[in-house]
Amino acid sequence: MVDLELLEYLETFLTPRRKARFDKVLAQRTRHFTLATEDVYQLHNTSAVIRSCDVFGIQDIHVVEEVNTKRIDREIAMGAQKWVDVHRYNSVQDSIDHLRSEGYQIVATTPHTNDTELHDFDVTKKSCFFFGRETEGLSEVVLDQADAYLKIPMAGFTESLNISVSAAIILQHVTSQLKRTDVSWKLSIEDQQELRFHWIKKSLKRFDDILKNYQERLTEK
Repeated sequence: MVDLELLEYLETFLTPRRKARFDKVLAQRTRHFTLATEDVYQLHNTSAVIRSCDVFGIQDIHVVEEVNTKRIDREIAMGAQKWVDVHRYNSVQDSIDHLRSEGYQIVATTPHTNDTELHDFDVTKKSCFFFGRETEGLSEVVLDQADAYLKIPMAGFTESLNISVSAAIILQHVTSQLKRTDVSWKLSIEDQQELRFHWIKKSLKRFDDILKNYQERLTEK
């Protein structure tokens, strides 16, 4: 639990503009939806997906790296890695087990005999959208255990989209539709406070000195 007095103290070091920005962004953040990438090879694809998560208010992304272990391309992510929580796994099964324990249904983004087109997807269900490798797609582990299969309708000769483009299209649609429902999709007050604390920590260059000064002031009382 966040120390509210400390949080209030730290906020005095933010500009009014930055504080207002935090308020605006936190009000639109959600954990109703999340996203997972499975062994994406091209570094810029994962980085671009993280950027899309931030743009559309998705707080968490789950990165499975059984085969391909990559660092985040900061230039492409455009700083989004500071604001989005990146969870890493060495096993896709571990990611599925964790997400299920958090109440998410597993949604495989791939054409399938039982697939649902994007405009028919039930946005009221807490969901994690899985995106697979650029060439092979999702693994059999994900396909066999998925609760739903989702595809983007296409009208051209090309039968697939780049992973980062697909993620952006899906996230834009489901988040806009979610906000039209009665689902309680926003972060709890406690989650917002915790995120605010971590964002402030990442924003203040002299955070350690500021924290030390705060603690010294407490001991002097």
